[in-house]
Amino acid sequence: MQTLFYATGDFDRRADRREDQIWLRERLRDPSSRLYPLWHMRHLIAHEVGSGHGLGVPRAMALDARQHADLVARAETIILLGVDGEVAHFALDLSSLDEQSAATLGEFQELRAIGALMPQREGALLAYARGLAYWHQRHRYCGTCGAPTEVKAAGHQRQCTDQACSTVQFPRTDPAVIMRVTCGNRILMARQAMWPQGMHSVLAGFVEPGESLEDAVIREVLEEVGVRVRNVRYFASQPWPFPASLMLGFTAEADDETLHLQDGEIEEARWMTRLDLLNSPEDATFRLPRTDSISRRLIEDWLRL
Repeated sequence: MQTLFYATGDFDRRADRREDQIWLRERLRDPSSRLYPLWHMRHLIAHEVGSGHGLGVPRAMALDARQHADLVARAETIILLGVDGEVAHFALDLSSLDEQSAATLGEFQELRAIGALMPQREGALLAYARGLAYWHQRHRYCGTCGAPTEVKAAGHQRQCTDQACSTVQFPRTDPAVIMRVTCGNRILMARQAMWPQGMHSVLAGFVEPGESLEDAVIREVLEEVGVRVRNVRYFASQPWPFPASLMLGFTAEADDETLHLQDGEIEEARWMTRLDLLNSPEDATFRLPRTDSISRRLIEDWLRL
């Protein structure tokens, strides 16, 4: 299986260096080190001009650490992403800059809007940076005593500044199951009203406390469309930092195609054949999910069976 979008794969995160202050300072002065700025959850993007028309392929703008020491000094949060070969990669949250100052660096864009168009590794690094930056912005205060927290472990921890508390917090990811449900030669496709017009996908939902992933699959399908499933099998997983999820893909089988939309979350659901999907008009009446999603991968895998 090809690497899923937003998964860093074999990228070396160098967890062993996160507490090494001397090494970190040296890397932040090293001209080979790369800096990936964020501003209000948007990334600094350049468009690679090709032979065709339009803006070209969006690329992550990685800045020289030595030449941009001023940005390092002004960053709200500095996060060590890891190393590629001997090159260290850092994310800088520059959300404290005003809009005019941020604009002098270039164009900041939402990853969700352009991620599918980027080289996979670059999109994965930006997703990694976004996920951690989002966590930092929402954990500036201690959940135990309410005191301010400070960044630790090169951006991979926060600690309460009240010495009597000193609670350490770690980044959190919300697990969500996403499942391809089939019945014979048909696949279940559904849509929520909040999605882009025409978009349909497979079912998904968050895992609840005390629940196994397989149980979550069975419960979510039953709650959303009233179908009981069996033969729940793991497929693959994908980081999905929009804002902070890990999508855990599964397949499941249904014995009955009778649908009962019960919880109000699903606007429409239908069973479709492979021919139906291959003939998708990809317009406001019906379109498949975005190409960078595990939902699209689940569907395309079924089309090849």
